[in-house]
Amino acid sequence: MNSSPIRLTPAELEEFGRELDQIRDEVMGSRGQADALYIRRIIKTQRVLAVLGRILIVGSVLAHPDLIPDVGSWAVFLTVIGLGTLTLGIAKILENMEIGHNVLHGQWDWMRDPDIQSSTWEWDNVCPSEQWKHSHNVLHHTWTNVLGRDRDIGYGLLRIFPSQPWHIINVFQPVLNVMLALFFEWGVAFHDFELENVVKGKRRFKDLRPMMRQVLAKSGRQCAKDYLVYPLLAGPYFFYVLAANLVANVIRNIWAYLIIFCGHFPKGVQTFSIADVAQETRAGWYLRQLLGSCNIKGGKIFHILSGNLSFQIEHHLFPDMPSHRYQEVAPRVRAIAHRYGLTYNSHSLTRQYGTTLLRILRHAFPSTVPAPIGQKTQEVA
Repeated sequence: MNSSPIRLTPAELEEFGRELDQIRDEVMGSRGQADALYIRRIIKTQRVLAVLGRILIVGSVLAHPDLIPDVGSWAVFLTVIGLGTLTLGIAKILENMEIGHNVLHGQWDWMRDPDIQSSTWEWDNVCPSEQWKHSHNVLHHTWTNVLGRDRDIGYGLLRIFPSQPWHIINVFQPVLNVMLALFFEWGVAFHDFELENVVKGKRRFKDLRPMMRQVLAKSGRQCAKDYLVYPLLAGPYFFYVLAANLVANVIRNIWAYLIIFCGHFPKGVQTFSIADVAQETRAGWYLRQLLGSCNIKGGKIFHILSGNLSFQIEHHLFPDMPSHRYQEVAPRVRAIAHRYGLTYNSHSLTRQYGTTLLRILRHAFPSTVPAPIGQKTQEVA
């Protein structure tokens, strides 16, 4: 690991795991009507917001200065289309974060509702859900923060930790970071392609063709919906609606990027080597999830809009637990961590992103310190 060793004895580690298993079993055994009502209300709310946002965006053309050339008509038009854009952006955030992400984790499969199943849900995103489930559910959650295995560390673009090798392209990562935030859904869509390995000759481009066809089909449908069908409803004001839809997607992208980065890369988070997890037990996996994740403090609406990934620690510990139950179990997880002398990384959004951004800027360059004669240079942590 990239920090001080954990001093849990084998017996303590197994007891630690048993306590977390007990929390999981209690919550999973208590799922019922109240949980089902929660997710159905969230889905209904999201759909109402999406329709309202679309109506405001397309309907804003009725207040366009070309049609109502009164004084202040531009202010009215921009206010209506702005409200529509913001509403649609929030609807997209809610669909991707609290609904799509968590449905695709199988959190609601126990309901046996054919409309809310991980096997059939397709989210409002250019990344096909099946592809995302492989790169996220299988790879990331299995190998959380294991260098060389978890490709979510830097998403193949950014050097986040000093233990990652430095390449000349990392000099440009402050710019790449901004681009990733703006077009995050596209970064997610191409994440599983491992394009950096194609460049290095470790993967053949022709092997990517099946995934490429899936992404092109899914992104084609998404782009047609947002950038063709709805804008056409506005007639001569096509480009106003297109721009509003584009901004709504950018709002969603930046928010998703912000929450995800703040849950994985702030100060204090730990990384692991393949050797660290070679003999890992379930209790050891729990320990890695705790030390490799960060929470973000906030209120009820903030937690819902984050997909409850503001409780990233609890999500990594219990990825198939209904997300709204994370707030309920978080105090118990924190108490267990403190009892065993383990870090429970929970801070404000500004602190978590501030330290993440410092990492991105700092590790854009190969920071080194002089090494003793005859020894290799040691990288600054």
